[in-house]
Amino acid sequence: MTMLDLDWIRAQFPALSQTLNGHPVVFLDGPGGTQVPRRVIEAISHYLRSSNANAHGAFVTSRQTDALMEQARAAVADFLGCADDEVVLGANMTTLTFAISRAIGRELQPGDEVVVTSLDHDANVAPWLALAERGVVVRTVDIHEQDCTLDMTDLAQNITERTKLVAIGYASNAVGTINNVAQAVRLARAVGAWVFVDAVHYAPHGLINVRSLDCDFLTCSAYKFFGPHVGILYAKREHLARLRPYKPRPAPDQVPFRWETGTPNFEGIAGVVATLDYLTELGRHTSPIVTTRRQALNTAMVAIQEYERILSEALIPHLQEIPGITLYGITDPTQFVWRTPTVGLRMAGYSPLTLAEALGERGIFTWNGNFYALNLTQRLGIETNGGLLRIGCTHYNTIEEIERLLHTLHQLALHPVAA
Repeated sequence: MTMLDLDWIRAQFPALSQTLNGHPVVFLDGPGGTQVPRRVIEAISHYLRSSNANAHGAFVTSRQTDALMEQARAAVADFLGCADDEVVLGANMTTLTFAISRAIGRELQPGDEVVVTSLDHDANVAPWLALAERGVVVRTVDIHEQDCTLDMTDLAQNITERTKLVAIGYASNAVGTINNVAQAVRLARAVGAWVFVDAVHYAPHGLINVRSLDCDFLTCSAYKFFGPHVGILYAKREHLARLRPYKPRPAPDQVPFRWETGTPNFEGIAGVVATLDYLTELGRHTSPIVTTRRQALNTAMVAIQEYERILSEALIPHLQEIPGITLYGITDPTQFVWRTPTVGLRMAGYSPLTLAEALGERGIFTWNGNFYALNLTQRLGIETNGGLLRIGCTHYNTIEEIERLLHTLHQLALHPVAA
């Protein structure tokens, strides 16, 4: 195991030095959007000061913007393991998914089928449900309720000769489950179907290699892996070239520009480059022998995943010891390879909202609700009573922060309030 230098990492994130009522703030809200390194803040500011111009102009600041877009595509390509021209940059994952789903919808006929899951964020469900307007049949794969894992037998049964696309999350943003995407791809390929992977939640927690995964489309969001609000879409080049996007007529028709509708968020994209620079430096700081950016990024993400497993081991067994807590998701430590350090729970005597408020008043920031994982909270029967409290760790969190959270939850369990 390659250990991370937590002192070096935490020094990169200015937000981590904040206090509330004299106590350090604990950011356990990562799945809703992580904190960002100082270099990201500086890169956004520098762009707005020195290069703030639209693309493709005949002057220096515009050409700097053109160069920035090339740098961003190259950096994201190294992060995902694809070619530069297979990277589409957009407003957010949801917008990009709706755009590509509408284009895919042009290819489908009444009676064609799309498969979604009960575990996904609705941004990888609603765009496909919308295709029902064209007569497309949408099938939903069930979960194993006891550990919130995807029922792979049910997935296989829902993939038929009429299946044209399987939409699956790499990891659940609500309960942390990592899906067996490779198996889903094999099942889809057996009937000639495409695979659309939502990797928004997985991206901050593990290595992505779209080539070995062999998916057709994959989305993520820089906001969830230490960057600004910029969405990212990977698609195989042949799909980007053949599918017809909805776009303004004067917009370029070359790949991948034909999919980037409207003026990009250039300052945010400058932040994306800086985000990947941070992860690259983390990889080199962790293992100085790496040479290429892709190798450094691989090293960083593998080390992050290993460290976050330690956080899960420090958190989940001890949460189960607190009276009144119900955990949703994988709790067996031998299966932690199949989860991120994101935990969904409920506690007797508190609604998820009142529990989040109580923690927030004590400087521990968590989320409550359904987190847009609507299928999941409905399937678990908790949508109408507040959903879940979500604890979302990232690699900048510490064991000491986990211990503080556990101690606080123990104290709150002793003094429940009206839910």
